[in-house]
Amino acid sequence: MSDYRIDEGMEVTLHFTLKLEDGTVVDSTRDKAPATFQVGDGNLPPGFEHPIKGLGAGETGTYEITPEHAFGQHNPQNIQVLKREDFDSDEPEVGMVMSFADAAGGELPGVIKRIDDEQVEVDFNHPLAGRTLTFEVEVIDVKPATTH
Repeated sequence: MSDYRIDEGMEVTLHFTLKLEDGTVVDSTRDKAPATFQVGDGNLPPGFEHPIKGLGAGETGTYEITPEHAFGQHNPQNIQVLKREDFDSDEPEVGMVMSFADAAGGELPGVIKRIDDEQVEVDFNHPLAGRTLTFEVEVIDVKPATTH
């Protein structure tokens, strides 16, 4: 058992559960292997790293993460209307998540919101945008990160 604490330059192994306001579990490592990441490596949004700083192995915590610190507010400008004919190969369905190419050539997931004969409305907001999340953690191990 080490007495390292979560901070910059540390490698952290933990179990976490992410819940919506109503208690619905969105993601959890409880039924699989714990998550291991390096503080500041981008695997966890900063809003999730900040509250757990200072925790050590064996400690637990529950934190409320507001949309600003989680996945941002829902932005109406991230909803786009595309031509129905642009979906020649894929048959879009409302609620379906599809992958689109962004301007930089990367992939951008979008949720199909509405379909009519001419147009398809796609929401490119993160599915958890605008949600306040409950972040429960159980720290298993904290150690200095090794550089590869």
